[in-house]
Amino acid sequence: MKWLLVGLIVLCNACGDLLNTIGMRRHGRVDDFHPKGIAALAQSLARNKFVISGVIAMAIAFFALVALLSVAEVSFAVPATAASFLLETALAKLVLKEGVHWQRWLGAVVITLGVALLAF
Repeated sequence: MKWLLVGLIVLCNACGDLLNTIGMRRHGRVDDFHPKGIAALAQSLARNKFVISGVIAMAIAFFALVALLSVAEVSFAVPATAASFLLETALAKLVLKEGVHWQRWLGAVVITLGVALLAF
């Protein structure tokens, strides 16, 4: 059960970050941090289907993490969910067409190997 929850958290975190990135790129740069600017930003993002979907995916990940913490130790749960870094790096390269250099790939792989060590 705990690995199923880890998988759900990893998938939802990665999808949530990807959707939020797409939504914010379509929205454009945020420069106004005055109260009126923040209110306008909130109204705009409330109509952005990508940001809304990203928030929903991250909410699912949060509740899955809460469920995971009820059946696993935090010293396992939090590091295990770091496996999302590899998936997010791959999605950034494939979907967002970001230039991902070898150092980032290496970092994501090292983190994933660390997660694999938790399985033992």
